[in-house]
Amino acid sequence: MRKIYIFVALCLLTVSVYSQQKPQYTQYVFNNYLLNPAVSGIENYLDVKAGYRRQWTGLDGAPVTTYLTANMPIGAKFIDGDATAMPAAGGTNPLSRSYTQEYMAAEPHHGVGLMVVGDRTGPITQTTINATYAYHLGLAPKLNLAVGVSAGINNIGLDRSKIQLGDFADDPAIANSNVSQIKPDLGMGVWLYSADYYVGASAQQLLKQNLYFSTNGAYNQSQTVPHFFFTAGVKLYVTDDITFMPSVLVKVINPVPTTFDINGKLAFRDRFWIGAAYRRNDAVAAIAGINISSLINVGYSYDFTTSALRTVSNGTHEIVIGLLLNNRYKVTCPMRTF
Repeated sequence: MRKIYIFVALCLLTVSVYSQQKPQYTQYVFNNYLLNPAVSGIENYLDVKAGYRRQWTGLDGAPVTTYLTANMPIGAKFIDGDATAMPAAGGTNPLSRSYTQEYMAAEPHHGVGLMVVGDRTGPITQTTINATYAYHLGLAPKLNLAVGVSAGINNIGLDRSKIQLGDFADDPAIANSNVSQIKPDLGMGVWLYSADYYVGASAQQLLKQNLYFSTNGAYNQSQTVPHFFFTAGVKLYVTDDITFMPSVLVKVINPVPTTFDINGKLAFRDRFWIGAAYRRNDAVAAIAGINISSLINVGYSYDFTTSALRTVSNGTHEIVIGLLLNNRYKVTCPMRTF
């Protein structure tokens, strides 16, 4: 067993360049801000979300991810009454046909935000803190474009207490180990959106950094690589009260093969939604959420593992809690994201 621990640790340290280095999310559709800083300030309130993801339950040392995000608009014309400002008590359901027909591009405005993401896999921990900025402008009467940037730090740590070295106590791969290192982080993105579709592209971890936990240069082979995300979604009306929203996420991380997620979500007015997702060569998932009030909403997903890990994994749980603060128009679901 002790050899297994050190083997896993060394694989994470020396081969991380060949795998996705950022956390996986099933409910990114509930919070695209996690992937794209251009979403900062897209809604007319302070959007706060907290998430917890436990991946591959039953497998010791499997990834556990937690995050807290907050973003808000800046611009009096947008905040105090833009072209689609809704009357008190919410007015028109943002998921209705009539809202789409009356939709107008938002007033030009700024968006700012902050995200804190913690990810733990075995003895390796990563904590990323990023501030974000975006600018939104109207390209056409019903079409907006946002451009955003994120900047911050990424702290990578090694918990040696979780590595049982046994006879390898002087293993040079982590001897004289640098158990904590802080690296700069930079990302950017664009987001094109209207009442019934969106298209986005973003990049994370643009600054390549060497990762090492040893003073022995022979073992300092790990490096961060850029992650590119391409997303798109559309809103289709089944009835006046039921909306179907398919979306896709394509992830490009060189040198691993390109992969993708496909999602479908059925929303019942602005109150609750259910859906399903497929992640290539990894999992299928069931998703559900409810907009409890104009203050709080909750989303939950469960991933059924389809990869070879299904023999040792009991699936993946993910829960997200959202708060709509300073929600002066009392909407119960997002107006400009879906």
